[in-house]
Amino acid sequence: MYRSPFGIFRRHLIKWSLLCCIAIIVFQCKSKTHSVLPPGDPDNGGLILPGNFEAVVVADSLGRARHIAVNNNGDIYVKLVYNDIMGGRGGTVGLRDADNDGKADIIAYFGDYKDEGGLPVGMVVHNGYLYTSTLRQVLRNKLRAGQLIPDSKTEIILTDKDENIERHWHTAKPMAFDNHGHMYVPFGAPTDAAQDVEKAGPGGMPGGKGLDPAPDLQWHGGIWRFDADKEGQTQQDGYKYSTGIRSILGMAWNQDDDCLYAVMNGIDNLHTRYPALFTSWQAAVLPSEPLLKVTDGSDFGWPYAYFDHMLGKNMLQPGYGGDGKIVGRAAKFDVPVMGFPGHWAPMEIMFYRGNQFPERYKKGAFIAFHGSTDRAPYPQSGYIVCFVPFEKGKPTGKWEVFADGFTGVDTVVNTSDALYRPMGLAEGPDGSLYISESNKGRIWRVMYKGNKAQFGEAQLAAMEARKSRSYIKTPDEVKDNLGKGGEMHGAMLYNVYCRSCHQWDGRGDNNRYPPLVGSEWVSGSRERLIGIVLHGLQGEVKVSGKTYNGVMPAHGDFLDDYAVASILTFINKRFNQKDSVFTNEEIKKVRGAR
Repeated sequence: MYRSPFGIFRRHLIKWSLLCCIAIIVFQCKSKTHSVLPPGDPDNGGLILPGNFEAVVVADSLGRARHIAVNNNGDIYVKLVYNDIMGGRGGTVGLRDADNDGKADIIAYFGDYKDEGGLPVGMVVHNGYLYTSTLRQVLRNKLRAGQLIPDSKTEIILTDKDENIERHWHTAKPMAFDNHGHMYVPFGAPTDAAQDVEKAGPGGMPGGKGLDPAPDLQWHGGIWRFDADKEGQTQQDGYKYSTGIRSILGMAWNQDDDCLYAVMNGIDNLHTRYPALFTSWQAAVLPSEPLLKVTDGSDFGWPYAYFDHMLGKNMLQPGYGGDGKIVGRAAKFDVPVMGFPGHWAPMEIMFYRGNQFPERYKKGAFIAFHGSTDRAPYPQSGYIVCFVPFEKGKPTGKWEVFADGFTGVDTVVNTSDALYRPMGLAEGPDGSLYISESNKGRIWRVMYKGNKAQFGEAQLAAMEARKSRSYIKTPDEVKDNLGKGGEMHGAMLYNVYCRSCHQWDGRGDNNRYPPLVGSEWVSGSRERLIGIVLHGLQGEVKVSGKTYNGVMPAHGDFLDDYAVASILTFINKRFNQKDSVFTNEEIKKVRGAR
């Protein structure tokens, strides 16, 4: 996998835009481990941390970084969602700090696999191997002493042979490993809430009912267990370990109780699909993003149930007769260990085993939240790294804000407002905590420099106060509604059907959903644009030179000609400063042509 003509070494970090000018070479050198911690940056690289913690920016502008792993010699590996410069090749980045100044001196892009889009996030160092994942495969290479880029044979451990994988949601393949030779991989739900994908698309339609029983649960919506060392496995070779799980991007094996833990992303759009049952405020804060203790045979209820962290119990999903008050058959499913606010998008969980941090952090869980995309008309929320204290496999307190400052702004109206979006977590051999983020590809190293015995309530109180920030607190239903006031019909429809993905300002989320501002797809053929709204679009698209691979669901089945014309007229005027309007006749013509 990693010995390829796409390896790029650089002695000093340069701007991402200059990558095409870098000579492609393969370079190997020995690294050294150091006991003295390097100095933190004067501003901690923009992070806000508890007292006596420092952070240094290890590398910047790497590309769209996802998960991260650190080898026992301190080498860092970062998985990119897609290497735009190299057309999907070179999706792994290796970093080495050769002089212990905290900054990466050597940066290498490598990988003989090709990413196909989606959200490949797997990156784990386990038993001397570097495991990584693509849309369809889990791969590994042996890490040899002194080598940053492995020159070993690529082993294909797992292949997903789902013929419809490119049209499905939640295809990411993070990995976790137990102490018994097993690897755990989720196969996420193909849809948001198990409506008929042929009729409603992955996102579902307003008022739609979920299929009952849900056929998605046979081969999706769960976690499968595999042999960690066996090549050539498919999903059919695995053991279905747990079910009722919509989407997981972060998993970890807790050594303290010898058990698997995962953070799940809950369903979306309760108000959009069921406006008579859920207000926009309820849809902003619910369902919870739960922390799961995953055991053999556990069932967490998707798609029939969701977890309400404010009530502390599972509730019946509206697609199966729920209304936010009915529990019904949701009572029979396993209850999460803890629930976080809705749509925070947990990306990674890591149990801390080191000795560098104060004792209270040992054995506890750090969780990275990528931040919401669909809380409108309320501020977007999340964008932090939190900490949950654990003891003997159980949380011993409420979640805490550990790392803040990623957003760069006080109120995140649109996801694109956030300067950084935390993504991956990894522990270094000296106990430092590494954090990756996906907007610009920045990597931080967090270190503790104080007296561990004196760390206590004063430092924690300062971070607790940050829970009043608009992107962390529970919004006030009236005061924090950003959409209050009269708007055109098209703007109202845009807020309901488009804003959660393309955002308030039409700039997308810089990840899955492309911008509408300045897009050739918007300013180009009107017939093509109308057809996308009516019939949907899936597969890779390029907007302003950047590749996106989300899914645009079809809206023609539940939006009439006037509604579609209104939305497109609003987009035209608001985001492209064009006065031309779309007419009902234009929409009708495209609708009838198919």
